[in-house]
Amino acid sequence: MPSNKSVSDAPIVQFTNCRILRDHQLQREDLWVREGKILNPEKLFFDEKGSADIQLDCKDSIIAPGFIDVQINGGFGVDFSLATDDFKSGIDLVSQKILSHGVTSFCPTLVTSPPSVYHQVLPQITVRNGGAHGAGILGAHLEGPFISKEKKGAHPEHCLRTFEAGAFQDLLATYGFLDCVRIVTLAPEMRRSSEVIRELTKRGICVSLGHSVANLSQAEEAVQHGATFITHLFNAMLPFHHRDPGIVGLLTSDKIPAGRRVFYGMISDGIHTNPAALRIAHRAHPKGLVLVTDAIAGMGLAPGRHTLGQQVVEIDGLNTYIAGTKTLSGSVATMDTCVRHFQEATGCSVETALEAASLHPAQLLGIEHKKGTLNYDSDADFLMLNDNLCVQATYIAGEEVWRQDASGM
Repeated sequence: MPSNKSVSDAPIVQFTNCRILRDHQLQREDLWVREGKILNPEKLFFDEKGSADIQLDCKDSIIAPGFIDVQINGGFGVDFSLATDDFKSGIDLVSQKILSHGVTSFCPTLVTSPPSVYHQVLPQITVRNGGAHGAGILGAHLEGPFISKEKKGAHPEHCLRTFEAGAFQDLLATYGFLDCVRIVTLAPEMRRSSEVIRELTKRGICVSLGHSVANLSQAEEAVQHGATFITHLFNAMLPFHHRDPGIVGLLTSDKIPAGRRVFYGMISDGIHTNPAALRIAHRAHPKGLVLVTDAIAGMGLAPGRHTLGQQVVEIDGLNTYIAGTKTLSGSVATMDTCVRHFQEATGCSVETALEAASLHPAQLLGIEHKKGTLNYDSDADFLMLNDNLCVQATYIAGEEVWRQDASGM
């Protein structure tokens, strides 16, 4: 067999004295990384006769896959739903700042906006890998404007739209650009939504159900046409009712096509969802739970007035409201906070809590062969955490991009 150097001249890093989250369990073994990928040490030893160039003592840390946030509206003063001349520098700032919260990939999310905003902002969102510059961008999440007036939540009513005769063409004209779009949230009870769901799914875009008054059969029909996600379960949808559980009923529906899993987002910030509701959802369908922050521009900033697209919001502690109302409008919780709250509220295992922010969102987006796991040959995007699930260091492609108590990079 060839020697180590003939396979690759890149250095091999061995992370020792750690517990790795692999195959749903924390396992006491070393992690081997080369050229941004996780190595199989057996192949390295036996096929390449290779060894580590660098050894790093992890001091008994947990090593887990990097977190993936599929619903984040902004943060640190940046609002993704505002069309600005320096939009790119705003998205760069957020992608850099969320590294300290363990997020290594994300979907910048736009709330319901006028077509002019989509036309200006979407061409400026580029799908890209993460690195020292910040977390990777997986594509945009467009939450609205094809949603229910009754369940609009913090979305501006004057911007809401319905599907007309050429339903998919309406959507194309509204957004103007689908190249960077990864997820679209819509209300499945809207007329002609089925053909839109089919068309989006055909293009590899994930369809999420939310901001909706759909009953269970409408939600099941949407899943049969290709929808795979529920946007912030319990929030902005009909409450569970025993005779018609609505979208919530998808968690235990027997009408889901064979081989398909429905995932659902949860804002585990202690504000949006009562811990008992979090426990009910988790126990009903643990493998579908995806933690999302639904963070707004005010995340990481002092309480006060901030924006969410076309609206002004007020932050009071962890509560965020449309100014002058008691309508909740996104969250200011960070992803690592959501993971810790989820684990505490449900009493689930550390492994389960970590996978809800890594493996499950990767599975939702169909990228679990690259992200969300520490399997051999997957991307070396991972975190070091202590036993309290506080992030100590963040790595992307095997490179340290943030460390606790360091002054940044």
